[in-house]
Amino acid sequence: MPFTTAFEVLNHGYDLHSSKEERDTIKTQKRKEYEKLRRQCRRLLKRGKEGFSFNEANRLSCDGYSECLAQDAHSPSSEEVVSARESLSSGERSPEIEYSDNHSGALLESDSGRRITNADASTLDTDSSDSDSSEEQEVSQTFPAMEESDADMACKEDSSPSRTEVSSKFHSDEDFASWQRIIRLDAVRANAEWIPYSPSQATVLEARARRSAEAVGLKDYDHLEPCRIFHASRLVAILEAYALYDPEIGYCQGMSDILSPIITVITEDHEAFWCFVGFMRKARHNFRLDEVGIRRQLSIVSKIIKSKDSHLYRHLEKLQAEDCFFVYRMVVVLFRRELTFEQTICLWEVMWADQAAIRAGISKSAWGRIRQRAPPTDDLLLYAVAASVLQRRKLIIEKYSSMDEILRECNSMAGHLDVWKLLDDAHDLVVTLHDKIETSL
Repeated sequence: MPFTTAFEVLNHGYDLHSSKEERDTIKTQKRKEYEKLRRQCRRLLKRGKEGFSFNEANRLSCDGYSECLAQDAHSPSSEEVVSARESLSSGERSPEIEYSDNHSGALLESDSGRRITNADASTLDTDSSDSDSSEEQEVSQTFPAMEESDADMACKEDSSPSRTEVSSKFHSDEDFASWQRIIRLDAVRANAEWIPYSPSQATVLEARARRSAEAVGLKDYDHLEPCRIFHASRLVAILEAYALYDPEIGYCQGMSDILSPIITVITEDHEAFWCFVGFMRKARHNFRLDEVGIRRQLSIVSKIIKSKDSHLYRHLEKLQAEDCFFVYRMVVVLFRRELTFEQTICLWEVMWADQAAIRAGISKSAWGRIRQRAPPTDDLLLYAVAASVLQRRKLIIEKYSSMDEILRECNSMAGHLDVWKLLDDAHDLVVTLHDKIETSL
């Protein structure tokens, strides 16, 4: 399935059997919803410059972004969490690939255990003008009120803020201001690896690029060529809109890595936004404050390694690394920093094919009849992560004596992985271990 088609079918809200009229209706609705979010972003950016506070609009606030980070730094498992998180901004980069050099700090905060509902989705279903009065009303409706929810709702894997309530500290105006600053820093530092894959955006005129930058309040971009200014502006626009759409998650480092390939192949911002929303239904749990989602996935990686290679697992236990936090970055950004742009797209497409097969109800026996060895699984990424570690088992066992050394080895994989060998090994693991892992879960 072509990359753009896969995005539209899997993430854009319609199926392959829908008519053109139905798809056009959905696209129009989605475009209007995105445009409304962007109007809110522009208004908030303007108000921020004037010293506007959400608190002035009778919104609840939390203790502040920096304090949330300070609390997290003293959490019981902070040392291993911080070590893994720092791999997201690690300076160790492969010479073959130019990566963004983000130093915006640890952005995955601790959970307060409180609950919020999604931003009022009903406000996004109607048109509104660009007048000051209508935008002020939009701003006041951006963040939701607090209410209690069933605790197990937060643990569902396939969720979106419009359909489920999630646990979080309510994000204040200070949080959104922090998101705005960090989004712009990450956008300007984004790498240029995408350029060969989008000729139309690579040749954008300087005047258009600068207009886009001014529209989203981008700064410090004079050192960039026009195409990278334009790319950074699109990252800002979409990530900022997502922070409003899903305030429980907001913005965390790594999201720009996931979004960059999407905006490379999808030229319309509103379509790219909703594709990103669809993608984040799975990936958003990687960025949850309480880390329930990421810990669950690392636990599965650990189970796969233990089941496949008990010798390697015992060595990890000896190093107190059996929780597999050294692959934290791979899981959070779905191998985006370990693989090249083209390899990333290949891996993601295979993952989507498995997910589409599951949604289509293709059983294991049916999968066998079409001569595919490995049955479809929602966790193919995790089998690939485990495979990348198992490929280095000899090195890890014989040479490494601490989790930090293993973490550095994992970070050094960037640019040195064979995506097809990785997928072959991952599928081998699925064939031999899928049923056992599923049963253990």
